[in-house]
Amino acid sequence: MINNILSYAFLQNAIMSIVMVSIICGIIGSIIVEKKAVMLSGGIAHISFAGIGLGFFLGIEPIIPALIVAVLATFVISIINRRTDTNTDSVIGIFWSFGMALGIFFAFFSKGYNPDMLSYLFGDVLTISRFYLNLEVVITLANIILVTAMYEYIKPYLFDETHFEIRVSKNSLMEILLNVMIAVSIVILIKVVGIILIIAMLTIPVTIAKKYINDFKYVMIASAIISIVLSFAGLYISYILDVPASATIIIVMSVVYFATIVFRRRK
Repeated sequence: MINNILSYAFLQNAIMSIVMVSIICGIIGSIIVEKKAVMLSGGIAHISFAGIGLGFFLGIEPIIPALIVAVLATFVISIINRRTDTNTDSVIGIFWSFGMALGIFFAFFSKGYNPDMLSYLFGDVLTISRFYLNLEVVITLANIILVTAMYEYIKPYLFDETHFEIRVSKNSLMEILLNVMIAVSIVILIKVVGIILIIAMLTIPVTIAKKYINDFKYVMIASAIISIVLSFAGLYISYILDVPASATIIIVMSVVYFATIVFRRRK
């Protein structure tokens, strides 16, 4: 396989992409799990499908309108939650369905047949382009810089929000910052594992890490490492068996997660 990695650009892009998205999952996935924002993350992923459909309809790179739609949706959801008494999950569920419906609507009116849309639903790490990889690098570095610079504020916000409000008194700004980080990171992950499987990629490595580590900082680091190792294992298995890479990665992660449950129960 080493010779193939050196010979084919698409495999090189896939390897680098796995490293980048694993780091993103370690950082953002840890925040999502601690913030109990799994439902919000799933909603953002599905809402962004409207932007993907719009990209195909306009004939531009789908990831650009998807990023815009995802970020705008987080602001709108936050405003609705603050100004109405509607249940948060209900709002997310409405946007979830609305985004998917809009995506299908735009795809229907797009010229010609767009089979590439399936890669946004189910993911295909082997089709990652150099442009997309460069975008992943930028988002990864931005997440690392932001979390490092804001760590002393992010940690109390996640674990002791009351104390954070007394100390900082800018709770809404921190919520906006984290939601934007989550939205952008989720959209970047879509091409790798797809809208359908994205929640697993964000939560499984973190859940495994939290079984053995309590310190939040080390949970993020361990989650990234676990994600890299299991993603490489899934990619290798998919290469050997000639099966879809993204689905195989998630299956490997799920199997390891259930194995850790059995191991800890026996221990």
